[in-house]
Amino acid sequence: MTKKRLKMTTSREVRRTVNRVANMLLNDELDPKTANALLYACNVCLGAIRVDEQQAKLEELEKLVREVEERNGH
Repeated sequence: MTKKRLKMTTSREVRRTVNRVANMLLNDELDPKTANALLYACNVCLGAIRVDEQQAKLEELEKLVREVEERNGH
């Protein structure tokens, strides 16, 4: 049996995976227990992606604040 891989490094890829899992479930290509486990993994990945995105935004804001403070002599 060949190994299957799902790309879930961006929110768009997670959304595609969710759609793929849902379609496979509807077409009886995947049992509900496996679908549930995959959707749980999607949710975990999406949460991690959101945290990473928030961290990147926070770092950018901190950088901008430092630049403004340096210009103002603080």
